[in-house]
Amino acid sequence: MTLLRRPLRTRRRGPGAAGTRMWTWFMLPGTLWMTGFLIASLLLVAVLAVGTTDELGNPRFGFDLGSIRALADPAYTEVLARSLGYALLTCVICLLIAYPVAYTIALYGGRYKHAMIAAIVVPFFANYLVRMYGWSVVLSDDGPLLRALRTLGLADGGTKILNTGFGVVAGLVYGFVVFMIIPLYAALERLDVSLIEAGRDLYGGPVRTFFFVTLPATRQGATAGLVLVFLPAMGDFVSAQLMGGPDQIMIGNLIQDKFFQGQNWPLGSALTMLLMLVLLLGMLGYLRRTRKDEAEARR
Repeated sequence: MTLLRRPLRTRRRGPGAAGTRMWTWFMLPGTLWMTGFLIASLLLVAVLAVGTTDELGNPRFGFDLGSIRALADPAYTEVLARSLGYALLTCVICLLIAYPVAYTIALYGGRYKHAMIAAIVVPFFANYLVRMYGWSVVLSDDGPLLRALRTLGLADGGTKILNTGFGVVAGLVYGFVVFMIIPLYAALERLDVSLIEAGRDLYGGPVRTFFFVTLPATRQGATAGLVLVFLPAMGDFVSAQLMGGPDQIMIGNLIQDKFFQGQNWPLGSALTMLLMLVLLLGMLGYLRRTRKDEAEARR
């Protein structure tokens, strides 16, 4: 009787283990450098938030909660609420614009899809401030957009885009829509087209297939795009400064004013901490949603 023995399994290290460990060590100095400066900056802002100013407006370290209590002023809460509203509206509009663009390129771009993505991304390599100045010219009272609308009879001489909330949101959308297109394109490119074909067979229509198949399959890309747009849009001040008026200032403009014109660094630091708290809550919501999606995917 032959005794059958199961061959011993030798533990073999993955072929990329050594390389992964090497790249981890290479990344460590840069990670420590950035983390150190981030923590130091946060600590400095937190300390300044409870500091004071002297007669000349110079910041002085101390412990005074006056700047923290000032955040409850209705004027500041109104600016925060306006910034939050502009950022959320920007996210929605960017999603509505980016999804058809990313969908068309990913599924129907063929061999030209990489060129199409490059045509969208490359113009955004230009300086953000320069692009915003150019956009303000396009949206100005004598700009090409309003002139075309007047020619078509869709606007009159009193129609304005600049110095309005619409102008600020238009600037934010133009500035950050590419951050929505890229993750959506990546998610749609990984999508198995056979799922869409099966969905059409099961649900019988392109609209139902989109909402029940395509949209859930690309939800992570949409969520990533929303975060990438919301974070910079919430703290932006260039768009509100160039395309808005005194009634459209955002929290970024308020922080800039307190640091550079108002000479009130403690209040500017307190406003910065408030902004970072809002952004942190957004990031925590995104991470929680991502973990939930990963848990559902493993089931």
